[in-house]
Amino acid sequence: MINTTKHKYISQILKEWKLGVILYKVYYSPKNFLLRLFRKGIINTAVDHRAQQQMEQAAYKLKVVDNHDSADSPLEIHFLTGRKFWYQTIFCAYSFAQHTNIPIRPIIYDDGSLDSKYQEEILRIFPEAKIILNAEIEEYINEHLPEHKFPYLRERRRLQPHMKKITDIRVGSPGWKLVLDSDMLFFRTPEFLIDWLKSPQNPCYMVDVLNSYGYSNTLMTSLTQAEIPDRLNVGICGLNSDDIDWEQLEYWSKTMIDREGTTYYMDQALSAMLMSGKTCSIAPSDEYIAMPSREEGMQPHAIMHHYVDKSKPLYFRYGWKNVLKNS
Repeated sequence: MINTTKHKYISQILKEWKLGVILYKVYYSPKNFLLRLFRKGIINTAVDHRAQQQMEQAAYKLKVVDNHDSADSPLEIHFLTGRKFWYQTIFCAYSFAQHTNIPIRPIIYDDGSLDSKYQEEILRIFPEAKIILNAEIEEYINEHLPEHKFPYLRERRRLQPHMKKITDIRVGSPGWKLVLDSDMLFFRTPEFLIDWLKSPQNPCYMVDVLNSYGYSNTLMTSLTQAEIPDRLNVGICGLNSDDIDWEQLEYWSKTMIDREGTTYYMDQALSAMLMSGKTCSIAPSDEYIAMPSREEGMQPHAIMHHYVDKSKPLYFRYGWKNVLKNS
């Protein structure tokens, strides 16, 4: 009880003084960088940084994806992106488009940092893409999730930008939407996703290496009164926005934070709770791989890789280069 009260008190101070973002920038971000540097080593960190720069430069040279010769309606895929990730988003969409004759239309949601030069490059490669800028997003967030009514969701959105994959993409926008993480690449035809996009009937997701929700199963199931999906990973997340009860989502967020604190994985936990008790379409885990091995990362045999955690170096050193081999 003391710890919970203390957490609530500290959270309230941080919220009122708006210190959360400052604290992250001056303490947690440098600390996490030093921890990664220590774990990986200076040489490996430098190599990965250089490979990352090369990937971004390669994005500027990608060919235009031309959909004009197709009679099919485009398949819309939704991404949250910004200055740091725009080129990863484009490589993900580009690699998807490489392996289907059906037009792909990325719907891009600005995280607040998508400068005009990145917007122009996205539209050069995908002329049919739609970009929803931060100013427009803020307007409908304020309309549909006013802070006085949804303080916990708004705070998490402010302090944990990946929460925007739920709020910014789905609130006030009806219907089924497939949201993909940017740090994924496709190497063969993603028939599972194409079939889902053509006729979505159930929520869909991909399988994680392990359960990464940040909250106890006991707490999550007590709130949903339904079984939580096992090892859900939101790299692939298909949901019907019409089915989301935002007041319920706010209550879940408040209860979880009050009882067990905050976690980096909150968006994944909430997504799993939204799919709890429902029949779901699950991407085959041997074809849609979270954290590929070194061998698989260097020479892909699966349909898709999601480069989480320790597989991130494989993404920058080999993944995008394997995509270009198919160009």
